[in-house]
Amino acid sequence: MKNILITGGAGFIGSHVVRLFVNKYPDYNIINLDALTYAGNLENLKDIEDKPNYTFIKGDICDYERMNIVFSDYEIDAVIHLAAESHVDRSIKDPFSFAKNKCNGYFKPFTSS
Repeated sequence: MKNILITGGAGFIGSHVVRLFVNKYPDYNIINLDALTYAGNLENLKDIEDKPNYTFIKGDICDYERMNIVFSDYEIDAVIHLAAESHVDRSIKDPFSFAKNKCNGYFKPFTSS
């Protein structure tokens, strides 16, 4: 069984991707990691929250220690990275948040077996 980590899975696009994977691939474990900032909303995922192949983790991709634990505990096989600041008006006000979320998040190198 594959373990797929989807970051930003409570956002608008991420929640649609999470829902698609949970429903289309019941043999995959879908782990949704989201910091639940202004753009994340777990109401987007109410219809799948009790599915046996779905797990939600509240966390920040820039928290190196937490990400190490997630990768280790869930034996992640692949990552779909959707966690990012995306609202243009917010990028003008605080461009460093965008760079931090898009570039500084931790992911261990993927190796195929």
